[in-house]
Amino acid sequence: MSFARLRAEWFGNVRADILAGTVVALALIPEAIAFSIIAGVDPKVGLYASFCIAVIIAFAGGRPGMISAATGAMALVMVTLVKEHGLQYLLAATLLCGVLQILAGLLKLGVLMRFVSRSVMTGFVNALAILIFMAQLPELIGVTWFTYVMVAAGLAIIYLLPRVTTAVPSPLVAIVLLTAVAIGFGLDVRTVGDMGELPAELPAFLLPEVPLTFETLRIILPVSLTLAVVGLLESLMTAQIVDELTDTDSGKHRESMGQGAANIVAGLFGGMAGCAMIGQSVINVKSGGRGRLSTLWAGLFLLFLILVLADLVRQIPMAALVAVMIMVSIGTFSWKSLADLRVHPRESSVVMLATVAVTVVTHDLAQGVLVGVLLSGIFFARKVARIFTVDSELSADGRTRTYRVTGQVFFGSAEAFGEAFDLREAIERVVIDVTRAHVWDLTAVAALDRIVLKFRREGAEVEILGMNAASATLVDRLATYDKPGREANLALH
Repeated sequence: MSFARLRAEWFGNVRADILAGTVVALALIPEAIAFSIIAGVDPKVGLYASFCIAVIIAFAGGRPGMISAATGAMALVMVTLVKEHGLQYLLAATLLCGVLQILAGLLKLGVLMRFVSRSVMTGFVNALAILIFMAQLPELIGVTWFTYVMVAAGLAIIYLLPRVTTAVPSPLVAIVLLTAVAIGFGLDVRTVGDMGELPAELPAFLLPEVPLTFETLRIILPVSLTLAVVGLLESLMTAQIVDELTDTDSGKHRESMGQGAANIVAGLFGGMAGCAMIGQSVINVKSGGRGRLSTLWAGLFLLFLILVLADLVRQIPMAALVAVMIMVSIGTFSWKSLADLRVHPRESSVVMLATVAVTVVTHDLAQGVLVGVLLSGIFFARKVARIFTVDSELSADGRTRTYRVTGQVFFGSAEAFGEAFDLREAIERVVIDVTRAHVWDLTAVAALDRIVLKFRREGAEVEILGMNAASATLVDRLATYDKPGREANLALH
């Protein structure tokens, strides 16, 4: 990396990065506590993880300005392990998760993201927006009327202040003003302190106290593998979203290894596994954060808040943070996608809606994306199969039938390929012209095998014309109709 680029990533946007990181740190505290509660561990486990991951990913990550910390998606994976085996096994699983993510980066598995379609990405974003909003509902049910007024006031500040000035991020102003009002008037509203106890000491280095046996590996490997996949999936998809928001590129392989390094450090300092957070990343970008400094400052200021300003932080009204997260939800959701439902292909809309539905119902981003990718693949295969054609022509002397194949011959079109030939026709010679076709897989080769052998049994000479090099290589390796011991009538041109 050149010095100029390094300087730009760290010091090209100092003031805005510091202010944006401050907003992110304030919003991280209640989320880290909530995710710790979901996982069934002490709040400090999530807070320490958020600090460690944010600091390490600032240096090692591949996407400047993206925020990584403890997340709900990862917390859900940990629940059973913590319940059955305890915190120490969770820390061991976090370490192994980090190792697996580093291996994924070294193997460049990030390239698999190219198979995630735009429809899946849109569904992923919309589902996250819905989940972020749903996560705020408990703070809006059974509360005093002050809470609703404060949330409304917070949203008003967030959306109206930028029309007056953008010198300070409006979410930060909303948090500070609403906290001052709540403290000044002694309002009876739920605060950050009600979420859980904040730690009072620095995270300490420790190795998980688990036996180094294959039994331990058997227990933690499935969880670690799931954590690694979910973490990388959410991180790489969030990186793509931030890429689009900032119109810049990111290093997907570096991000994979960076996430792994961050999780290893988190596990060694008593933290749970985490990954990129789309909500916090959007807050950072919307608040002006663009560089690595915003991520580093978010982690450092988070630790400063919980250790030095804990008494003040405990008094921050949850209504202020709810207003910020509602803003994130509204800004994250792709409202244009609703209008696009009328003009986009039906298959694309189905993929997007299915991704949203599965993610929201299961609260599992991996399952939602998996369903979306599978549907995208099925629809693509069906579409390719539809544009496959076979035309035939009988020679003037009635002795030769020429079949012209156009399109892709694969498992989705192999049946149509086989049905296009009249295998009972009494003919002396059959020419199969595949100049405009490509043979892709074993199913296609098997279909070609059956056709050639059937014609030969009926006494017809078979000739295949125009097979490209890639198809010929596959056919030579897998086909049986021209192997030794069989009549060699095939001519490749």
